Amino acid sequence: MDPFARYLPALETAMRQAIPDTAPNALYEMLRYHLGWVNTTFQPVADKAGKRLRPVFLLLAYEAQACETQVCETQSSDWQQALPAAAAIELLHNFTLIHDDIEDRDRTRRGRPTLWAVWGEPQAINAGDALFALAYRSLFNLQTTGFPPEMVVRAVNLYTDAILHITEGQHLDLSFEAESEVDEAIYLTMIRGKTAALLGLACELGGMLAGATAARLAALREFGVELGMAFQMQDDWLGLWGNPEQTGKPVGSDLRNRKKTLPILHGIAHSADFAALLTTITDIDEANIARGLALLEAAGSREYVQAQALAHHHAALDALARSEGTGEAQAALYALAKQLLGRNT
Repeated sequence: MDPFARYLPALETAMRQAIPDTAPNALYEMLRYHLGWVNTTFQPVADKAGKRLRPVFLLLAYEAQACETQVCETQSSDWQQALPAAAAIELLHNFTLIHDDIEDRDRTRRGRPTLWAVWGEPQAINAGDALFALAYRSLFNLQTTGFPPEMVVRAVNLYTDAILHITEGQHLDLSFEAESEVDEAIYLTMIRGKTAALLGLACELGGMLAGATAARLAALREFGVELGMAFQMQDDWLGLWGNPEQTGKPVGSDLRNRKKTLPILHGIAHSADFAALLTTITDIDEANIARGLALLEAAGSREYVQAQALAHHHAALDALARSEGTGEAQAALYALAKQLLGRNT
């Protein structure tokens, strides 16, 4: 089963339907630009539009649980019923990206200028706010695909709780910029909120809509959170040692930008020479990047991050087993989880 071939055409249709085609049209065209559907002159293009991982996890979790629960006796287990929630997850993710790009001063994403780099910060903030509202509207559309009001309310509560965790994580991430030292435990709290919470929501929400038990929902949430932790740790690793041809970033890019990622925090804590390099060198040039990477490897930071990512990945797979899903969708969840840890970009 190829979940992307199975779900993406219908998901893209649901997402496109979520963006109004009304005045002020330029506002909604800006959202279509961010989502990869049009260029800066609002002409249709086929640009990179993101992997759509989170909605795929939601739909797989839904299918893996649907026919193991009583919900199948009262309504169809057709995964298309959950499309409004899947679209809401992806729209919410893209809302966070619009605001992240502004806050992090990132001028490119997916090889194109970011929204604020083209139309300025005020318009980008406003567009992000509009996408946030449209994400909620999409979630409420669950009531049009057969879900009872009480289940829609549960979905909204889960969704809102996750948004708070995401903003808490972003708050910590932004605060790190003013901190000369960041405790690793606080860093892990940050990525658990900023990165892992949304994947945890996707898996739990999919199971909840399928009528899964509380124990299974807890396992699905843990699966998503632990996988999100592993995903971010591997991303931290790639930010230093990834292949530039695959990541699109030069070797050591996070070191050049002085990002406080897990390997860098480990290096600061375990290598006085590395800590001194970060605090005393004004311009981290290619020679200093090479030296910094060598110091990190000598401190065991490269292996440490790989080991931590693997531990969280194993925890994710254990939680997935406890979710007791069945069928091709459960097998696809296992396969996709394993694939994510081995990614190169």
